[in-house]
Amino acid sequence: MVVTIRSLGLQGIKGYEVSVECALSGGLPAFDVVGLPDAAVKESRERVRAAIKGCGAKFPVSRITINLAPAALRKEGTVYDLPILLGILAAQGDIDPPPEQTAFLGELSLTGALRPITGILPMAMAAARTGVEELYVPAENAAEATLAEGLAVYPVENVEELLSHLRGRKKIPPAAPWTPEAGSEKGPDFSEVMGQENVKRALEIAAAGGHNILLIGSPGAGKSMLARRLPSILPDMTRREALEATEIWSVAGMMDRKHPLLLRRPFRSPHHTVSAVALAGGGAFPRPGEISLAHNGVLFLDELPEFSKDAMEVLRQPIEDGEVTITRTAGSICLPSRFMLVCAMNPCRCGWRGHPSGRCTCTDAMVEKYVAKISGPMLDRMDLHVEVPSVEFEAMRRREAPESSAVVKSRVNAARSRQAERFAGTGVSCNAHMVPAMVGEYCKLDGAGERILKAAFDRMGLTARSHDRILRVARTIADLDGEASISAAHLAEAIQYRNTEILRK
Repeated sequence: MVVTIRSLGLQGIKGYEVSVECALSGGLPAFDVVGLPDAAVKESRERVRAAIKGCGAKFPVSRITINLAPAALRKEGTVYDLPILLGILAAQGDIDPPPEQTAFLGELSLTGALRPITGILPMAMAAARTGVEELYVPAENAAEATLAEGLAVYPVENVEELLSHLRGRKKIPPAAPWTPEAGSEKGPDFSEVMGQENVKRALEIAAAGGHNILLIGSPGAGKSMLARRLPSILPDMTRREALEATEIWSVAGMMDRKHPLLLRRPFRSPHHTVSAVALAGGGAFPRPGEISLAHNGVLFLDELPEFSKDAMEVLRQPIEDGEVTITRTAGSICLPSRFMLVCAMNPCRCGWRGHPSGRCTCTDAMVEKYVAKISGPMLDRMDLHVEVPSVEFEAMRRREAPESSAVVKSRVNAARSRQAERFAGTGVSCNAHMVPAMVGEYCKLDGAGERILKAAFDRMGLTARSHDRILRVARTIADLDGEASISAAHLAEAIQYRNTEILRK
């Protein structure tokens, strides 16, 4: 007899349906798992054997063949323990085969208890797409699985409980959809930053348009502190954006079981010793890297020149395309990577170039060598180049409270609303993601603006990419001011944020 149990698998960060086929036949006792299983799947034989005996059932003394279809895709992890166990019990007549609209996921302990697994959200969403109506998962994964709408999710503590449910003796109540607690997501606030009003303005523009930004200043000026407060002024994620980001974190095993949905935009700050593979993702069996974990959020690179050349250059294509394709011998996957890139650096190796104390010991040649670690193409992809000066004593001792993140965020949300209305139906969410055709349509200049941009193009040696990025920033500044068209003042402010000479002062 052959019994088929529906389950799910992961390919990259996307779920797909897996049919667990179980056949019992005569011959010498054996237990084979086929269908391109990895070591963890093969080891399920021992976990399933112990769990069946632990729940009081009889393990069949016959030849057991488990096929995981489609056989062409590699199966990884411990997710198939539960469906394999149910397939064996159904094949030997201990239970009736489950209804076709049900699917099962979960890792077994030797005692029959179910342990949580990673990647439950993308698999649950795949289940909903493929017509599954009832999904049985480990109890600790139930809250996350309920985020996939259109499913009845049943939290299972152990095999005995599930068998009692399937036999109709004691039903398991479905899990209630998870809802966030009010005020559960708080972080650093702009009201804690004294001074640096020009930098706050630049960060507000970056947040309003989704632009990349480079902060340059001496140690202690507040570059990292300001960057870490950027998420507090970013617009709230839409439901779709939150699910996209949560899928990636779920596959990476980084979600909190009690808070299974990302409510605040991700903020990733890898150390400068990070490798190119850790940034872009990969490995023998490709997994998301830092740029994918920062999807719909912020990737912060502190001490930018200290990153390896390979690590910096791997960012160039994802910045433009919003996704990264990783190809390995085990397969090829495409991972989303639409993030805001925020970088911070010192003006020279010692860090004190241009500081009022005059303690910089670097020569001009040393400064040139230090700045040259950042390639021209990489620098060209930064929309705003902002100098972070040392904070004056008077600003540090000022008694009045600085503007809070909530106030700044209200302006950012208003600007984003204008952009959402402008780009409705195009798939573009903010000004930074405008394609060249959109730049020509929505960033038109008057005569004064054309003259200013031409003068800047000739004097600063701008490229076609930097030309478009200046116009995108000017469009964002106009949106913050509530203006329908870009004025000369908006353009002039955008151009001042493109001054790369601050790197060589």
